[in-house]
Amino acid sequence: MSESVVYHVYNASSGPPPVPPVAHKYVKINFLEGLVEPVVPVAVPTKVETGLAVKVSKLLNKLAIIFAAIGLVFILIAYVPEVSDFGNYKLSGEEVSQLNESHEEKVIYQPAFDPKLPKTNKILVPSIGIDSEIQESTFDNYEEALKKGIWRVSDFGSPYARRAPTILAAHRYGYLAWTWNFRKTSSFMNLPKAKVGDTVTIVWQQRKYVYEIYSESKGDQINDYSADLILYTCESLTGPVRIFKYARLLEI
Repeated sequence: MSESVVYHVYNASSGPPPVPPVAHKYVKINFLEGLVEPVVPVAVPTKVETGLAVKVSKLLNKLAIIFAAIGLVFILIAYVPEVSDFGNYKLSGEEVSQLNESHEEKVIYQPAFDPKLPKTNKILVPSIGIDSEIQESTFDNYEEALKKGIWRVSDFGSPYARRAPTILAAHRYGYLAWTWNFRKTSSFMNLPKAKVGDTVTIVWQQRKYVYEIYSESKGDQINDYSADLILYTCESLTGPVRIFKYARLLEI
């Protein structure tokens, strides 16, 4: 289906050509690879064969155009993000007050620095196969971070600086350009499968922070800012509902 052969056609009613057309060159057009290649000349087909070849050639041309158009559509879709709105995460005065109240009396525990740990900040959720770098970006450019995987929502806390919960967001469906393995390890495709009691490990500035999921919710906004870690993604491709997982830091 990827090739068509263009033949020279002679009118049989005017008699056979005086000289066999062996001097003519024929070309082979490969629509999938975009190549035009010369081929060895062949004998002139009969009138019946020629008519059939022309019909087949026209059909193949039409199919090639259709498949090329479909391929172009898929290429364009691959670079268009899923329809999602992660909301404006600039905190209101009431939210700031709640966060300060819920975190001000906590004793700040920090796990030991380990130079053997990778310098790249990472998240691991063994129960659902996540093993990915954490992307850093301001809210103005968050979509670029989401294209690369899991984004730490700016203007909130980090595992080390816990003035506010660490919030990690990622696409669930993502981009067609993503491989299946990338989608499994570096997005929140399987976040709905994470259960209460599952652990989440974050390697941050060469310290290992281990969290345990204690609660979950669905809706269009976070409803528990007392968590140390919040993971969330879209429930569906276009709907407003989000899936949230809330976790506490374990002092181990």
